[in-house]
Amino acid sequence: MTIRPHTKIIFPLFFLLSFFWVATLNANQSASETSSLREARMKWWKEARFGMFIHWGLYAIPAGEWNGRTDYGEWIRTSAQISLEVYDQFVPRFNPVQFDAEQWVRYAKEAGMKYIVITSKHHDGFCLFDSEFTDFDIMSTPFKRNILKELSDACRKYGIKLGFYYSIMDWHHPDYLPRREWEINRTVQGAVFERYVTYMKNQLKEILTNYGTIGVLWFDGEWEGTWNDKYGKEIYDFARQLQPSIIVNNRVTTGRQDLKGFTVEGEFAGDFGTPEQQIPATGIPGMDWETCMTMNDHWGYNKNNNNWKTPETLIRNLVDIVSKGGNYLLNVGPTSQGLFPQPSIDSLIAIGKWMKVNGESIYATHSSPFRFLPWGRCTRKDIDSGVRLYLHVYQWPSDRKIVVPNIFNQPNSCYLLSDPHRKSLLVTRNEDGLIIELPLQAPDPYVSVVVLDVKGKLDISNPPVFSSTHKIFIDLLQVSILSDRESQEIRYTLDGSVPRKDSLLYTGPILLNSTTLISARCFRNGKPVSETVQEQYKKVIPLSPVSLLNPSNGINYQYYEGDWDVLPDFSKLTPIKSGELEKLDITNANSPDKFAFRFTGYIEVLYDDVYTFSTNSDDGSRLYIAGTLVVDNDQLHGPMEREGVIALSRGFHPIRIEYFEKTGGEVLEAYIKGHRLEKQLLKFYK
Repeated sequence: MTIRPHTKIIFPLFFLLSFFWVATLNANQSASETSSLREARMKWWKEARFGMFIHWGLYAIPAGEWNGRTDYGEWIRTSAQISLEVYDQFVPRFNPVQFDAEQWVRYAKEAGMKYIVITSKHHDGFCLFDSEFTDFDIMSTPFKRNILKELSDACRKYGIKLGFYYSIMDWHHPDYLPRREWEINRTVQGAVFERYVTYMKNQLKEILTNYGTIGVLWFDGEWEGTWNDKYGKEIYDFARQLQPSIIVNNRVTTGRQDLKGFTVEGEFAGDFGTPEQQIPATGIPGMDWETCMTMNDHWGYNKNNNNWKTPETLIRNLVDIVSKGGNYLLNVGPTSQGLFPQPSIDSLIAIGKWMKVNGESIYATHSSPFRFLPWGRCTRKDIDSGVRLYLHVYQWPSDRKIVVPNIFNQPNSCYLLSDPHRKSLLVTRNEDGLIIELPLQAPDPYVSVVVLDVKGKLDISNPPVFSSTHKIFIDLLQVSILSDRESQEIRYTLDGSVPRKDSLLYTGPILLNSTTLISARCFRNGKPVSETVQEQYKKVIPLSPVSLLNPSNGINYQYYEGDWDVLPDFSKLTPIKSGELEKLDITNANSPDKFAFRFTGYIEVLYDDVYTFSTNSDDGSRLYIAGTLVVDNDQLHGPMEREGVIALSRGFHPIRIEYFEKTGGEVLEAYIKGHRLEKQLLKFYK
């Protein structure tokens, strides 16, 4: 995977602004494939909703431990800087005699999973299959059994779809470029990247022709500069020629927006997006996506990591993801003996128990029609008489009532999904909502499901949504109020009061020239049909510049070493070294891990404006302007971008950027964007 999996960040994605992703995805389907053909190809995957990810390879032997450190995972070859000569010695030690393909598949099936994706080859280059094109594979180990063959046979036997993960990046192959920056003794002389691409195609042909029908081809490791969209499109077409019905993720090409997992506008997007270790805040209509997550903090087996997610968390993750229209690919990292860790087994059993009762609310369902439900989540299906809503209740209400808001359909029936007798629950109406009376006790300790059938096409009025460039402004600000329904009107007030039927009618963007609290509500036939929503927009005075005599390009830095999970208090630390740099740069760190930088300098802006600043970092970072925190991108995570806004007057402004790195990749970038300034890397002065 792209990072160490202790990331636990939820990244917000606003569904009304995501249409360009949808357009990009639809535009990327093969020229010979119609929309109906694509839907037919994607059908099983969209109905499955739940799959198992398996990360397994030589990295299971050290099990996360090397030279006294115990926090490594599947990236151990590079994060611990293990030479090829040493890493290759794991091959004769890999002998998973307790591997049982049928048992693995049974675990997945009993958990309610419909497909499995296993690492045929991870970044270290080791192959779990018999390949004619390398000796760095399973047949060179004492085990000498083709893992993929046994797994494909077992999946076929138990009716589980099989998919293969294949890493574009390869730290072992002599023709893969670039080398790791720490491999100073491993020359690139004679390496030809095009030859490596041919090697990839040869191996992909092996895994796509020797194991029957393959459901998913899951690429990763596409972010290094040697890979490009031309290669990605070629590989996508190559795979689809070998298996026309196969589904390929968006990591086959380079447009993915780091761990958010979606592909930027105008880039080839494969067949589905791949959020990693996070769940989008809202659904994205028309977009196919799949969140992949670990059960603890690592993808590969780490014997010392006991930070396991609870069954409740895993089940609620599944419900949350499916309610937003996505799939859940839940990872297991087997041991070097070929066994699933017992906590993974226990969680799979717990999930399976829940799915046996409630699986109907997951499989072949669509995303929630509601923007927000305070008591849980919703999935839905079309039925002959109308629509079936599956109401997933997280917290059982003390008054035994839940409100289904903004719905105007007539209820047909209502019952607990766990009730084999389908005893009717009382449903009454209160203006724009339906009130369901529940029994005293929740039927499930994690998530209880209420089935509500309503008549006809869904008639739901979600609250309106505000849209503006920022929530602060200097002179004037234009604010739009959007609704997802045409058959209603929006009434609003500018004094914070609740809109009434005679309040201002929204007919177009509102121009603000002072701090204003806008309240808005949807109306139909003079009656309110949604909750009231509010947003405050604040007029601000831009921060005054400072006088900077004879500025020169560059930035000052202080370098520190230590083991942190969040940014440290630098005022209490003594730097190991300090100096000046031409630009923001962390490559002069003394160590590949466990270090921090504090950068200070100035930036120049050419206009009075509200500016958006952002940092993209792995691990945490913060950006301050004149001592004011603008961007908070702290905590342990992989490459992740976060932003913030501040109003600045024309001129120079002091800036401070703090960064720390624990393990894994090292990334730090800082950007600026304004109304008259395209997003660009920051330029610094001292």
